[in-house]
Amino acid sequence: MRVLLTGASGFVGRGVLVRMSARFDIELTAAFRKPLQVIPERVSCEVVGGLDAGTDWRKLLDRVDAVIHCAARVHVMNDTSSDPLTEFRKVNVDGTLNLARQAAAAGVRRFIFISSIKVNGEDTTPNQPYKADDDSAPLDPYGISKMEAEQGLRALAAETGMEVVIIRPVLVYGPGVKANFLSMMRWLHKGVPLPFGAIHNRRSLVALGNLVDLIVTCIDHPAAANQTFLVSDGEDLSTTELLRRMGTALGKQARLLPVPNRLLEVGATILGKQALAQRLCGSLQVDISKTRELLSWTPPVSVDEALRKTAKHFLEQHAK
Repeated sequence: MRVLLTGASGFVGRGVLVRMSARFDIELTAAFRKPLQVIPERVSCEVVGGLDAGTDWRKLLDRVDAVIHCAARVHVMNDTSSDPLTEFRKVNVDGTLNLARQAAAAGVRRFIFISSIKVNGEDTTPNQPYKADDDSAPLDPYGISKMEAEQGLRALAAETGMEVVIIRPVLVYGPGVKANFLSMMRWLHKGVPLPFGAIHNRRSLVALGNLVDLIVTCIDHPAAANQTFLVSDGEDLSTTELLRRMGTALGKQARLLPVPNRLLEVGATILGKQALAQRLCGSLQVDISKTRELLSWTPPVSVDEALRKTAKHFLEQHAK
């Protein structure tokens, strides 16, 4: 089987690249925005300068059976673009559909699109998780662009017969994770007292290893065709629980102060950090029963094992 992987230099793409390069039944072509210093053996690599409506993918799609599309303009906390939605659409909608149309024309059998839980929305009521087939309700430009790409892909599948698989991950963590998760580990490692000792929310997370395992499963699983899947570790945690367990993985006792949620929210509003407060104090859960049942899939990596791997990498690379 011949597979094209886009976004191979990104956090998720690198995980897929490493996993797929070990499979001798797959010929993998990896598309990068810029060259990597270390490239796994048996992988054909191509540098693609950008992802937009004008990108020519024809050479890379020759005799390809499946495309795994990880490349995207990713969500950022403080977007400085004057028109963020237009910028997200150029890459996440126009770029994705351009690739998909060329893939269908080249005879690609299956197109796997890595979307986002933001297509469902931003938060849930505790114990009322999002489901894969719920109505979409994105609230920010990134989520809207991913929803529009999904809609375009479904229409293309109906028109051409190319199978489309959509995967919506929640927050992905693992070795090499950045952004807020990396900051959290730095705080814990330094022993900084944190005011998150009394948060009783519920949040779904997904370890990189679990997400990659599902992506690989969807390459050729017959039941995955033209389906949308949510993915998580299958164990939801409060922010307080996550910090305590991450501290254990780092070999540190988390120093957590039991500050009430309301005070945290007020403080975040004063500092202009409402979005961060929502992620720390609010709930976002997903129901992965469809993924489990339709694909006979179970997350292979436990939360604690994934946290240990993440902590080990952090200690080797970042801890001073």
